[in-house]
Amino acid sequence: MSDDEHDLESSIDDPVAVDDALEQAGAETDAPLAAIVAKPRAETAIESLRAEGVYDDARRVSEDGPERVALPVTESPTDTRVLEVVRQLEPEPRNPDLEALLADRGWNDDALESVPGSWAVIGSVILVTVPEDCHDETALAEALLELHGEADSVLADEGIANDGDAGTYREPRTRLLAGVRDTETIHTEHGTRYGLDPSKVMFSPGNQAERARMGEHVAPDEHVFDMFAGIGYFTLPMARAGAQVTATELNPTAFRYLLENAVLNDVADRVDAYLADCRDLAGEIEADRIVMGYYGSADESDEAGDANGSAHGTRTDEAHEFLPSALEALVPGGIVHYHEATPEPRLWERPIARLEAAAEAADRDLEILEKRQVKSHSAGVAHVVVDVRFE
Repeated sequence: MSDDEHDLESSIDDPVAVDDALEQAGAETDAPLAAIVAKPRAETAIESLRAEGVYDDARRVSEDGPERVALPVTESPTDTRVLEVVRQLEPEPRNPDLEALLADRGWNDDALESVPGSWAVIGSVILVTVPEDCHDETALAEALLELHGEADSVLADEGIANDGDAGTYREPRTRLLAGVRDTETIHTEHGTRYGLDPSKVMFSPGNQAERARMGEHVAPDEHVFDMFAGIGYFTLPMARAGAQVTATELNPTAFRYLLENAVLNDVADRVDAYLADCRDLAGEIEADRIVMGYYGSADESDEAGDANGSAHGTRTDEAHEFLPSALEALVPGGIVHYHEATPEPRLWERPIARLEAAAEAADRDLEILEKRQVKSHSAGVAHVVVDVRFE
């Protein structure tokens, strides 16, 4: 551990000493506790404190200086390392209702009709899709920052690029609405830490359960081929579970984060990363498990389509086009996790037909193990994953 990390995660101050100091000053000693942490670690600390059962969701996170925040806790942490624990003399309650916050800022009933129902907090960055009829997007963003005291920035989510290299790399389209311009952050999920900049690389909160599932399904010492690794969405939880992962990624920005995240999660020795087209390595790999977590790019008109499930838009470089390479790399009895954006009228016929065609072309038998809807991709289109064993 570096000196900086040692300073960051120093031992907890003795709350008894804090009480003694308060008594000498004539202050109340039954005030609630707050844990002081370095601001870049706020989200990680909150997740850890929640796991310990000591985080207090009823109180607001408070600014304690430019690089520190005070996280409300019900009692001193025993496992989570923090800078210090203090008595919070005048804690502010957390208002969990965005509409109530905006009403306090003067929004009338008509304006409140335009309040979004959901948003994502990715590390210290809030990502929100702003409704077209939003009354005041700046006020909305400022209210979100008030709601999430651990956040520094609010980005408007305007979808994923579809054209050219940006479409191939699935680059996000965003606008800064409020807060600091530097949106690089660390997002923590089920113990896995993802370093990223949500304005530069894609991160889908809706895939959280699938990322966790991959870490649970993989066996220690399995060899996994992650064909579309990104910043390590699936690579990291599988490597943390003990798998040896060969990860390929074409996007140079995402690839940089992939390398950094392998180090951040202490799995660099279990991740072999390549800035390359996955098809170029397939013939050199013998994988027990393959993750195909990519479903191509689409033009702006991509949607559910007609009653037969024919999309109005055009998708290119879909995962099924990479199935021959996947089967080239997969050992007999190995498993493929095949992702697809499928029009709902064609669930589950289209993805299974594509898998069966690939198996026939490779002269291999297949067994469907599980079918899952990950999330809604767009109107009438579902992001699905099919787990398949190929003999």
